[in-house]
Amino acid sequence: IGTALALSTLSAQAQFICGGHSDLVAGLAQAFQQKQIGYGVVGRAAIVEIYVSASGTWTMLVTDVQGRSCIFATGDGWENTAIATTQGI
Repeated sequence: IGTALALSTLSAQAQFICGGHSDLVAGLAQAFQQKQIGYGVVGRAAIVEIYVSASGTWTMLVTDVQGRSCIFATGDGWENTAIATTQGI
């Protein structure tokens, strides 16, 4: 999975890469030095998490109710909002 992450381009049009949640999170940390900065619940259907690196790359990871996780979108140039900055995020 780490190889697939490293070979994928960081663009909003990234193809879906799916796998075990812990494997994908470890791959994001290893390949891009990304850490989770937040998450939200999508009704009863899924959890959406955002992972960001210090250099501004970001990944949106979606995990469904069956526990399958997929990289939904990636990009660069992440900027925290003023609220996130004041809260130490």
